[in-house]
Amino acid sequence: MPIRNLGQIVGLAAVLTALNASAQYDYFDHNRQLIRNGVQAVLSCNGLFTSRRTIDQVFSDELAYLGERVIGTTSGGNFTVNRDARWVGVGGGNDGDRVHAVFRDGIGCIVVPPDWDMSATDELPTIDLSYRTDTTGLPWPMGDVVTPIPLDPRISKSALSAAETWAFERPSPEQKTVSLLVLHKREIVLERYADGFDMTTRTRTWSTAKSIASTLIGMKVDGEELALDAPLEFEWLPEIKDRPAPDPRDAITLRHALHMSSGLYPVDSFGMEYATGSGLAYWAGASSVDGMRNRGLIREPGTFWDYENYDTLLAVFALKQTFANESDYQLFPHKALFDRLGMTNTLASTDRFGDFIFSSQVYTNARDLARFGLLFLQDGQWQGEQLISREWIDFVRAPAPASQVRGNDYGGQWWLVPDERKNEVPSDAYSTAGNRGQYVIVAPSHDLVIVRRGLDYGRQGFNRWDLLREVVKAFHTAATD
Repeated sequence: MPIRNLGQIVGLAAVLTALNASAQYDYFDHNRQLIRNGVQAVLSCNGLFTSRRTIDQVFSDELAYLGERVIGTTSGGNFTVNRDARWVGVGGGNDGDRVHAVFRDGIGCIVVPPDWDMSATDELPTIDLSYRTDTTGLPWPMGDVVTPIPLDPRISKSALSAAETWAFERPSPEQKTVSLLVLHKREIVLERYADGFDMTTRTRTWSTAKSIASTLIGMKVDGEELALDAPLEFEWLPEIKDRPAPDPRDAITLRHALHMSSGLYPVDSFGMEYATGSGLAYWAGASSVDGMRNRGLIREPGTFWDYENYDTLLAVFALKQTFANESDYQLFPHKALFDRLGMTNTLASTDRFGDFIFSSQVYTNARDLARFGLLFLQDGQWQGEQLISREWIDFVRAPAPASQVRGNDYGGQWWLVPDERKNEVPSDAYSTAGNRGQYVIVAPSHDLVIVRRGLDYGRQGFNRWDLLREVVKAFHTAATD
């Protein structure tokens, strides 16, 4: 019917406005509120019991990430800290469902769903690491005894100091460097910590954990227990009995998952990071394994790059399938990697079902991450033993085909120098990267490992390649030797 008068036009405009408002209604608001409470519970719990920081420090640093969404203040609020049972509960009532995070030995804090019976916390998993011996008294890098040595005269002390200042004195308070460590030729040449932090302080790695996961998976590929181009051999969800045709998701390989190009429906990107997907496992007590298997295929695997935590967890679940029992699986990261490198300050967290959340939830310190970077700088060798093959390192450093449109900046759960920056910084460098500014940068041509830990928030924006550029200024002469 044609529009004939102003009244009809006004009426149509009102209808369109109403429809538009309806279309913008956030149907995931409950999830976002639930996850907000869980983020505060997990970050507070780990801040207090894993990082061993004060409640004042937790509110000023760890929770700055949440901005105005923080519930309560250091004086109190709708949260509870139980120091005897080592848990934190956040929310309830008008603040949405209450979420608890519980510290567990050998793991860190595990989040449980709102209906969890808090008298049953002993049922949550633990990992017994009591077999470990104290290595802190050993010489670096297996231990923490560092013998002072003169700085190589070819290294510019003033340029190194300027890089340190650049990292800590940022133009934005939202970029907060809490530790910086630089290794050159395997020796610590720079180490600094912000007030309230020291070399023992464990903080969350966020997605730097993905590079650790890739290393553990590479060990299994080296041992021929996993294959990069074989399908992921597990059942997808929902389970369908007497499936009339093969599941198209069976075409997804380990390589696709590690390249962030599974082709599965995105649940962590496109504005849904804190509403669906891994957010429910990270912060609300859902199963990480069930969630990552319950996505449909929407693209041909390998053709589209999409940063999804669940792609990493697909690969981690494939890793789990190589173990005959739960105990061997839970001790594998420690006995295969952490203990052998002297990374005895490192805790790998699980969900409440005992599955490692290696897409984000590892707690460690700067020195342990420096040891991890040193393993790669040494082409996978450690103390005369080849822990990870050179072939695997070549794989993680090779651009994922689907990342070409981004400038070839992503490999096998490691980040690469993007094409547009290869004339500014060493083009052979590669890096881990985690939210809030967690970086381990390996620059083989300059014999460098750089570790930067942050508690950035808000717009963040700390650039690891800029950091590499500043540090390298001190090493131009030494790198040419």
